[in-house]
Amino acid sequence: MSKGLRKGLTSYGDAGFSLFLRKAFIKAAGYSDDALERPIVGITNTCSDYNPCHGNVPALIEAAKRGVMLAGGMPMVFPTISIHESFAYPTSMFLRNLMAMDTEEMIRAQPMDAVIVIGGCDKNLPAQIMGAVSADLPTVVIPTGPMVVGHHRGEVLGACTDCRRLWASHRAGQVDADEIEIANSRLAPSVGTCMVMGTASTMACVTEALGLSLPTSATIPAPHAERVRIAEASGKRAAEMALSGAPRPSDILTDASFRNALTVLQAIGGSTNGIIHLTAIANRTRYKIDLADFDALGRKVPVLIDLKPSGQHYMEHFHHAGGVPKLMQQLGNLLDLDAKTVAGGTLRDVVAVAEEVPGQTVIRSPADPIKPTGAIAVLHGNIAPRGAVIKHSAATPKLLQHTGRAVVFDSVAAMTERIDDPDLDVGPEDVLVLRNAGPKGAPGMPEAGYLPIPKKILASGVKDMVRISDARMSGTAFGTIVLHITPESAAGGPLAVVQTGDQIRLDVAGRRIDLLVDEGELERRRAAADAIRQPEWAERGYARLFWDTVLQADEGCDFSFMQNKRDEGSEA
Repeated sequence: MSKGLRKGLTSYGDAGFSLFLRKAFIKAAGYSDDALERPIVGITNTCSDYNPCHGNVPALIEAAKRGVMLAGGMPMVFPTISIHESFAYPTSMFLRNLMAMDTEEMIRAQPMDAVIVIGGCDKNLPAQIMGAVSADLPTVVIPTGPMVVGHHRGEVLGACTDCRRLWASHRAGQVDADEIEIANSRLAPSVGTCMVMGTASTMACVTEALGLSLPTSATIPAPHAERVRIAEASGKRAAEMALSGAPRPSDILTDASFRNALTVLQAIGGSTNGIIHLTAIANRTRYKIDLADFDALGRKVPVLIDLKPSGQHYMEHFHHAGGVPKLMQQLGNLLDLDAKTVAGGTLRDVVAVAEEVPGQTVIRSPADPIKPTGAIAVLHGNIAPRGAVIKHSAATPKLLQHTGRAVVFDSVAAMTERIDDPDLDVGPEDVLVLRNAGPKGAPGMPEAGYLPIPKKILASGVKDMVRISDARMSGTAFGTIVLHITPESAAGGPLAVVQTGDQIRLDVAGRRIDLLVDEGELERRRAAADAIRQPEWAERGYARLFWDTVLQADEGCDFSFMQNKRDEGSEA
């Protein structure tokens, strides 16, 4: 197999000329023959002025390049798409699959023997891993790392759990306009990803548990020198992998490694988005994730990390307590410690040297958990025949068994327009229902599942209500919120026929979410519903591709044609 600069020669009909031309052009950048004979490590550049979560990427690139060269390799940096949650229209999830395709095709198109992907903000890491898994070149993942905490009037703040809490207080009239602006400038005090257990932190921890990044990569704060040193170490390891050709993602990602990742997802109080992304990644391999198995794990894996929004602390505290290696040590036989990692050994090697921090209380033991069961439960019922999820570790306990009257919003726009209308017929015991906010319906399954509490109810002191939707929710959010109802309403799911006034029963202990309407009436409503038609936004380009091929939440919202074609009788 060809290596280095000779790999993947451009097709001119003459391989010798292809190499000659390639060398001629690259020498224009000042490279020597010695440099061009080295194994090549590609390094993704996801820096963007629109992405402050990736603000430290230039420093990480330089450190990774240094590591590659220290180990005798040749680093080559190349750009890909960069996605930030707050700057992507209509939603970042709409662009995740595009970034995955971009990453995969650039890995395939350009000569490299290994690749380093650098990413942080929520959809970047899963997109990069999806692409790298499909390309199956030796890969090391470097997360950008979480921000350091902010402070305001003696209180520790973290984006974006405290963003939501303070904004809710502002909407309730408890925090005035001047005060909310002051807090706004203190919530995100440095570059990096949200410093709570949102989707970015969740995916960084899950990536480490999968074995795709070096130990402690998930938790080191973005501005710390240690983050730069882990990038250098990742560069050195990638150069070694470029030389040996192993391990590849297909060597590391097994049924055991995915189970480890799901176990860690439950134990950290992770984002509900994590299950969608892990499902999409698994579907790029021979393996798959079963929601019933994930729920069964949640019944026996406790939440051990005292971190917002399920607990009280922040990512830098998790790191200083020992990070993911210490967590995995506490999980013990709940993990398969013989799973391989890019570091060259197994998770057993990692946990054997996990740091012991006297007196730390952030990483609990199974004997003293934050929650006795995992963060996320999977629900089924006549309203969600293929499943829905709830992060019950961040919910109000008394609402986990609840029956209430549905108040239905037909779209995100309708919800935004009506939610604070003083004349809206809604009470604190009602169930807020949002539909047409799934993969096809919104499009892109926005993080609109965190429906705001109506102002008039907030003013009465109520801080939580049962809310259900086919949308997603930020991992930084909290509340009694049922998400990812599948199939979504825009694909003909039962949510499409729910009417205001219907009774909905939530039973988290029984893992049920049901519409209390008889089947005959539901059948009449389905028969009267409009046929599904392609919307105007999906007439051309990427939007058309998205509408035509995006899968539902239980299949990871990837494109149907991007999944691995599993052989019958395989381990899938």
